[in-house]
Amino acid sequence: MAISKKLLNPGERLVISTRQHPKALFVPILVLVVLLAIGVVAEANLDDTGFQQVLGWVVWALVAAGILWFTVRPFLVWLTTVHGFTDRRLITRYGILTRRGHDIPLARVSDISIEINLIDRPFGCGSLLIADASTHGLVRLNDIPHVEAAQRQLNELLHALHQGPAVRRDEGV
Repeated sequence: MAISKKLLNPGERLVISTRQHPKALFVPILVLVVLLAIGVVAEANLDDTGFQQVLGWVVWALVAAGILWFTVRPFLVWLTTVHGFTDRRLITRYGILTRRGHDIPLARVSDISIEINLIDRPFGCGSLLIADASTHGLVRLNDIPHVEAAQRQLNELLHALHQGPAVRRDEGV
């Protein structure tokens, strides 16, 4: 899901629209495998009679609840979270039932840095750290694909913003 065009102001141009790298789903997938293994081991070790059959159902109910909470919920959060950068602001939208959002005007951004740890390197993703002049101070966007390219594009946007339109017109002459 990309940033909706209806969120853009007249004349505003969307530069980057992204969500977290699928690497963010590795832990939920690992939890899914472990929970299913627990269910299968319990099923194999319990008889189909009386109390043990009820115990098997309880184990599978707990496994199903764990799958919903630790696998399906993180997937839905990942699926519904999107980050967009326009030539004027940073737009973040997230939420499954209740949509939430946060916008930061680029004019308030004071620094853009990246953090790429050892696990992020093979996947080409990392964290984008955006410092702004607000009470929040620092916005951290984790697992952004091609984070270095995103940082370069944002630095170009900030540079063009701080140059001003008069300076840019003179360069073309």
